[in-house]
Amino acid sequence: MKNTFGKGLESLIPKKSQKLSEKSEEKKEAVFSIEIEKIISNPYQPRKEFDREGLKTLAQSIRDYGILQPLVVTRIEKEGEIEYQLITGERRLMAAKMAGFSQVPVIIRQAPEREKLELSIIENVQRLDLNPMEKADAFQRLHDEFGFLQKDIARVCGTSREAVANTMRLLDLPEEIKTALREQKITEGHARAILGAKIPEKQKIVFSQTLRDGLNVREVESLVQKIEVYKPFPKKISTNLLEEIKNLEEKFREALQISDLKIRIEAGKPKLIIFFNTKKEIERFLKNLKPKI
Repeated sequence: MKNTFGKGLESLIPKKSQKLSEKSEEKKEAVFSIEIEKIISNPYQPRKEFDREGLKTLAQSIRDYGILQPLVVTRIEKEGEIEYQLITGERRLMAAKMAGFSQVPVIIRQAPEREKLELSIIENVQRLDLNPMEKADAFQRLHDEFGFLQKDIARVCGTSREAVANTMRLLDLPEEIKTALREQKITEGHARAILGAKIPEKQKIVFSQTLRDGLNVREVESLVQKIEVYKPFPKKISTNLLEEIKNLEEKFREALQISDLKIRIEAGKPKLIIFFNTKKEIERFLKNLKPKI
């Protein structure tokens, strides 16, 4: 990673430890009034969905008090015309448009192209309340386009490497599950629990049942455990043997007074598997096993 990155990040997001003299210099940074129509959106903006009601509230605040914090842009010359590409302040720009403003206050920063892109992604990841998939996409772009390692992403975003790794793992989910997470049909906790199923087909089964039955995260974890432990019988097992196994399962259920169990064949030998959802179920099961005097 280039050393210029640290310098660029500080220029956008000053550290709290900076001296008062440095803060004074920052306050002197020129603020310009730029026509909104000359400002183009940030192509590296990780947030795809914006809260409409939140934007309306911000627009009303801008009508009442103006834009208190200038947007940050970079100057671009294109075919003899000048445009300004947004680095930070997407929500303020959208709210200003809603409020009917024709101009907004901006600070113009000049930086190499690579550094501009790094800063725009990092600033949004640090400051915006992104949903889990937006954050995962942003982390992946930092890795793919700028060569950031997970430890680098963790450092600039103020989190742990493990948290970055867990977030990026969400990208391994089938598309329909990622869409549900973006649309808040399931939580990040649900999604991480579904990842416990090793293959996409199983993940889709768990996801479908989660939506259908309204499962909480703990119930999803329990379902994943059952699916991962239980394996269907090979087709070569005869119909008679399958029927015999089903009969044995019913006898075990009646004798042990427990409904959630399976018998499977491993290396030609039967194996009894009992599923428990809570510690209390285990204690009740053990109590029933004790001989009655």
